[in-house]
Amino acid sequence: MAKFPIRSANLKIQTETPFRMQTVSKRFQQRMNKYDVIIAGAGPYGLAVGAHLSQVRGLESVIFGEPMSFWERNMPQGMCLRSNWTATQIADPVGKLTLEAFQLERNIQFQTPVPVSRFVEYGQWYQSKALPDLDRRKVISIAASGDHFIISLEDETAVLAKNVIVALGIGAFARRPIEFAAIPKELASHVSEHRDLSAFRGKNVLVLGSGQSALESAALMNEQGVQVEVCTHAGSIHWLGGWASKTLHQGLGKGVARMLYAPTDVGPAGLSQIAARPDLVRRFPRAFQDALRKRALRPAGARWLHKRMQDVNIMLNCGVISAKPIGDQINVKLSGGIEKTVDHVLLGTGYQVDISRYTLLSPKLLAGIERHHGYPKLRPGLRTSVPGLHMLGAPAAWSFGPLMNFVSGAGYASRCLVQHFSDRKKKR
Repeated sequence: MAKFPIRSANLKIQTETPFRMQTVSKRFQQRMNKYDVIIAGAGPYGLAVGAHLSQVRGLESVIFGEPMSFWERNMPQGMCLRSNWTATQIADPVGKLTLEAFQLERNIQFQTPVPVSRFVEYGQWYQSKALPDLDRRKVISIAASGDHFIISLEDETAVLAKNVIVALGIGAFARRPIEFAAIPKELASHVSEHRDLSAFRGKNVLVLGSGQSALESAALMNEQGVQVEVCTHAGSIHWLGGWASKTLHQGLGKGVARMLYAPTDVGPAGLSQIAARPDLVRRFPRAFQDALRKRALRPAGARWLHKRMQDVNIMLNCGVISAKPIGDQINVKLSGGIEKTVDHVLLGTGYQVDISRYTLLSPKLLAGIERHHGYPKLRPGLRTSVPGLHMLGAPAAWSFGPLMNFVSGAGYASRCLVQHFSDRKKKR
């Protein structure tokens, strides 16, 4: 069973940067709690992997982080998940911590689309069942020290680990187009920076993007009395679950649908089954992997959102040329000679993986990680080029395919890591 500390060694390091932790003497290191595995992050991936590794006999592991914090604090109220019921489950090693079990115990009812608020509650319930001794302290820095890692925490304590699993999610990767780099957040902000979109009531807001977060944010604001328009450089909005999808799912029967679509719910017919198998994805040529990732991750909105967007003006083929503040408003010049002066621009511009934006990684540790355009180049076992350092979720997508961008990918990641650490223990 996993080991969870109440308190780690109290080592207050007087330094200008937490990354000096790597110079801690061996005498101090001997006083630290030591673990086989530390998981940084307690979102769906961190929770799933923590639950699975807790079943590995003789493996001392600990997970740090506030459960579901990004989903709870950085998703606008009223949002729903785009994924289907099966793909919204958080993987657990015994298959009992399901959405159905959660509803039954809490005596509540909901269905797809699953509200984000319910998903957060489900994740926190999952944690209370699978990882009741989870350590809620935040990891501040991770640095290598010989054949170990030194992990410093927010209360100025530190622990040692032979292996570190980074499951920090996408919060650090919010994409802010260069045209808005110098614009204050009071005038242009990313959708992940808002919990309550009703704060824009009575204002004019321009939403950039054509994906689920952009479109649903626009729908929510429109329903709350905000004057909102959507601008996208795309030539059309791609709505999921259209005629072709319904024909394949319903018209051809469940058997055919199961052949074409994996339960993980990532990618179109046929490709869905490939995306659901990351080990298979890795066997394809790099060009195919890149094309699969691009196809499965293209901006799209759920079909159930379409009706809610009927009253919202959507400007297609409309890219941003420039943006500048004008008093307490912002002027945006768009392609086609369109110009808008609004109270706020909401950036539904997605996320761009760049692990250098994980500020808790020491510069020396980061420099040792082989990367491709911000993505770590991962090996089997979700291993980086730094021995003992693993990365999950979106950062793993370049190496293991688009499944890693979704909650449903946590099942594969968990099984993969259980196998990795079990094999290592057998070799000792």
